[in-house]
Amino acid sequence: MEIMNFWWLLIPASYALGTFPTAHIVAGFVGHDPTSEGSGNPGASNVYRVAGAKAGVIVLAGDLMKGLIPSLVCLLVDSRILGLIAGLAALLGHIAPITRKLNGGKGVATLTGLSVVLYPFVVLALFVVWIPLMKLFRRASIGSLVTVILLPLGVLIIPDTRWYEVVIIGAASFIVTLRHHENIKRLFKGEEQAID
Repeated sequence: MEIMNFWWLLIPASYALGTFPTAHIVAGFVGHDPTSEGSGNPGASNVYRVAGAKAGVIVLAGDLMKGLIPSLVCLLVDSRILGLIAGLAALLGHIAPITRKLNGGKGVATLTGLSVVLYPFVVLALFVVWIPLMKLFRRASIGSLVTVILLPLGVLIIPDTRWYEVVIIGAASFIVTLRHHENIKRLFKGEEQAID
């Protein structure tokens, strides 16, 4: 087996890493179930609401690492495209874990993790956008949706970006946006919870 083919085995491993139940473990440690409390989403924002700031930050860091680690490892051992696909596999593992009947998180932190590795300057620019959005609206979903939608545009304007990178990041952003359909409905109804 050629070494290049061998490294592609990291794709299913990346998906498996993405399925790691960060929110369930962290929130469960302090006596909460993020799937039955708050918004019911096993993500950092909901854990923050139901289990406190410390738990929320730990979940955020864990979900970031799900995207960052596979992308970084695959980038270093093989190529940028393998890093991108590995990050996408981890994202899908987080959003649709086969171990939990495809009922996972919304993917913002994991998408951010892979983007930090592959597109750090785009992430930095989007972070600058995210801060005033959070201060103004105090809704995690608004900041998440705006930055996720802008991510492919940021990747597009990077010099020497390959067309397939834009397509893959665009697809990832679309999937994450779809996962926020309930948030979008609540935003239009004025029922979306604020971050205190």
